[in-house]
Amino acid sequence: MPRADTPHRRWRWLALAWLLVLLALGVQQALQWRQHAPIDTDILALLPQDAQDRLLSDVTRRIADANSRDVVVLLGSAEAAATLRAQAAFADAMAGDADAALLQPAGALDGWFDEARTFYAPYRDRLLTPAQRDTLQHTALDALAQQALARLYGPMGGPRLTAWLQDPLGLWPAWWQQQAKAAGLRLGEDGLLQADGKQWVVLRFDTRDSAFQLDGEPHIGALLERAGQAATAATPGLEILHAGVPLHAEAAAVQANREINTIGWGSLAAVLLLVWLAFRSLRPILLVAMSLLVGCGVALAVTVLVFGKVHLLTLVFGASLVGVAEDYGIHWFASRQAAPRQSRWSLLRHLLPGLWLALLTSALAYLALAVTPFPGLRQMALFSVVGLAAAFVTVILWFPWLDGGTVRQTRFSHWLGNTLQRWPRLRGRSLGGVIATLLLFSAGGMLFLHVDDDLRSLQSSPPALMEQQIRISRLLGMPSPAQFFLVQGADAGQLLQREEALTVRLRALEGQGRIGSHRALSDWLPSPSQQDADARLAAQAESAVLQAVGAVSGEALQRPTFARTPIDLQAFLASPASAPFRSLWIGALGEGVASVVLVDDLSQPRALADLDQAGAGLPGVRWVDRTADFSRLLGHYRKLMSGMLLAGIALVFAALWWRYRRHAWRVIVPTLLAGSLTLAVLALLGHPLQLFNVLALMLLLGMGIDYGIFLLEHRGDPSAWVAVCVGAASTWLSFGLLGLSNTPALRAFGMTLLLGIGLVWLLSPLFRPAPPTTTGTP
Repeated sequence: MPRADTPHRRWRWLALAWLLVLLALGVQQALQWRQHAPIDTDILALLPQDAQDRLLSDVTRRIADANSRDVVVLLGSAEAAATLRAQAAFADAMAGDADAALLQPAGALDGWFDEARTFYAPYRDRLLTPAQRDTLQHTALDALAQQALARLYGPMGGPRLTAWLQDPLGLWPAWWQQQAKAAGLRLGEDGLLQADGKQWVVLRFDTRDSAFQLDGEPHIGALLERAGQAATAATPGLEILHAGVPLHAEAAAVQANREINTIGWGSLAAVLLLVWLAFRSLRPILLVAMSLLVGCGVALAVTVLVFGKVHLLTLVFGASLVGVAEDYGIHWFASRQAAPRQSRWSLLRHLLPGLWLALLTSALAYLALAVTPFPGLRQMALFSVVGLAAAFVTVILWFPWLDGGTVRQTRFSHWLGNTLQRWPRLRGRSLGGVIATLLLFSAGGMLFLHVDDDLRSLQSSPPALMEQQIRISRLLGMPSPAQFFLVQGADAGQLLQREEALTVRLRALEGQGRIGSHRALSDWLPSPSQQDADARLAAQAESAVLQAVGAVSGEALQRPTFARTPIDLQAFLASPASAPFRSLWIGALGEGVASVVLVDDLSQPRALADLDQAGAGLPGVRWVDRTADFSRLLGHYRKLMSGMLLAGIALVFAALWWRYRRHAWRVIVPTLLAGSLTLAVLALLGHPLQLFNVLALMLLLGMGIDYGIFLLEHRGDPSAWVAVCVGAASTWLSFGLLGLSNTPALRAFGMTLLLGIGLVWLLSPLFRPAPPTTTGTP
């Protein structure tokens, strides 16, 4: 920075270089956003990778990706004919809608049954249920023969002679019935699902494009709503249920659009209004707005360059940056207003130490988010630090050039600056008494503080959509993708054998009503050894039965020939028969292969403990509860970040001591008191302590320090107090609006900072030192 009252040539080149950097970023981002919107909506992208087992993170993502584009619709009424009539009306409305391309009908269930039966037919004798194996092994031959004769000569038996010869004991239909029962489906002859006293038709759709569009409109939801209205008109009293990841993604996009507008534009409007009240000039409004837009634009560009995409919640959180980044511009104009005759360059030289320290402490607070293992928080940290730095650079490089006019004193800024003189300044016993009282209140409030690290408390989908998702999961027996058994083996044969050992235990729990049903690949593709054993057992029993029946009927009955080799895994995965279960196969993993076994209906109190015990002692089998894992991880990092918060306090105090020595405590004590009071108030209001409250306290440490720095750097200067008040008010409004977010993590940030910033602003003037002209003990 030059010492003269005129700018150094180097400063002129720096200003021009900053302009070129902005132009280059603008062109690069325009090209990238023109190709595709690099926005990420995956909630799993926000969560930390498990440092101890990244394998589980990969498996969890594969399970989630398998259903990422599926939408399920259930139409239900008391009568089957009415349900089918509603289905026809729904389909007609979907086909004729202008947005019909958003959802494409998936394969019909009855069509899949035909394809699956065709695939399995050559292997019919290799597919036996546990009950069938027991029957064939322990039932006398005469009894089996009698059953075969009953099937042959019973009602409708004659016309099915060929089918009877293919399956004299009726093993094939019984196997399919068992599979349908295990899948939780109770289908009638018309293909409708019978549940809750209604006849339901199940409609499945695929989304061809991303459900995320940041225009505030629920495109898929509106399409389903219009089709539902047509179906209801055809069948009054029809119940309609929707579920699917795209619906949750779209709801998140609609919510994000609303919150970005509320928080971002609301913050900007509040900042510009405060700037207008303080300076009553268009130039400060335009220049402060420019610094904010440059800060947010550069933050977005750099985040996309580093991460490849920007998460939706990063945009929502970044909208609150407006309330922080304006401090530098406001401080510039407040100082210009207080010293209108001072050279802009000498004024900048005077302001730079405090501005640099304010940027440093704020950046350190945001960078604390970057050391967490949460990719989403790292994005937010980078976005915020880059945004603050870009706004800071814009102020110091461009404002002295662009702010050529005078900044006149206004009635509002004069009144606001003079309020500092009427603010009490504590000293001696009064200071100790106030600190002791506030600490006592904080300690009392914290007695009511409770911790909640449950990942489910961060759920932000609309309650109505969540209720429908849960209901459909129960009706269709859809298992949770976050809780499963991971099965590993050296090859497919060993893996399927290990699955079979696990499913024996799971069936025992199902029979006792302790869990619902399960989904295992081995139920549809038994291990080669099991297939060979079943083929031998079926051949032995059916050959003997056919011989006995032939002796009675006087015919020579020859058992047909079936496939001589087991079902091949790759052939099964490539066939349409595997479509509903293909996602269970993980494939190559580590030095072997892996699959997952899913379980539904975990509502029983001891279900999770029973499942954990079910996998105990089985080689290659591991029970995984990702919800519990992430909850434990949240708790772990809450404790870790609490420790880092204490370390951060020590580091910040060291930096303050380096500059202010014996007055450093005046800067940091208001922030520490505000933090403890915030926790006490949140506890008294019933809010739990979560990781995101601790992270917000770290931000409070960085931002709250700024007010003490400005008051100490410019002792008794009314312009510094104007800058503090306007900056604090805009920050308070920004994070106050963030507290209105429907996203629990952002709401925790907002509520904590809403209270914290307000308290720091109230407390900081109480600890200010005496002005330079005042003598006496501070």
